[in-house]
Amino acid sequence: MSLLNKSIVPPLRLTFIMWAVFVFEYYTSFELAFLGVRPRTLNGLIGIFTMPLIHGDFGHIASNTIPLIVLGSTLYLFYDKIAPKVFLQCYFLTGILIWIVGRDYYHIGASGLIYGIASFLIFFGFFRKDFKSIIISIVIIIFYGGMVYGLLPIDSKVSFEGHLMGAVAGLIAAFTLRNKK
Repeated sequence: MSLLNKSIVPPLRLTFIMWAVFVFEYYTSFELAFLGVRPRTLNGLIGIFTMPLIHGDFGHIASNTIPLIVLGSTLYLFYDKIAPKVFLQCYFLTGILIWIVGRDYYHIGASGLIYGIASFLIFFGFFRKDFKSIIISIVIIIFYGGMVYGLLPIDSKVSFEGHLMGAVAGLIAAFTLRNKK
């Protein structure tokens, strides 16, 4: 299997699980939002593990699917040796940070992870200062630069904290792994 084919496998696996959870919710009418991150509560800690798997409606999961596959595949294609560390750091650190600073409601969805991966891909180029990483940073800014609006508290139903904490997690991952290849 080529590196290109292998790079899409991890994000597709997570996407498959997200959709399986969503289909389960849809056909059973059993809402799983209580498995999101609920800041500063003991029950809310489970969301650190489950938040990216739970989505509110079809539009929510659909809007997370393509960016997760594209950005996740980009991560695994160009940074295959450190991609699992980046992915896990963005996945868990985002949830932990939301648990610490988020508003008091259930935060759900994979957008924090998506913001984390995008942030990593952008900042890694600036920290590494090598040609390949800088080009990747520029391409991500061009195609996903509009995500910056998601960092602002524009819509009370959207967890801007999830987006912001994901971006912070990606920045931290880029900084801590800047000397890795």
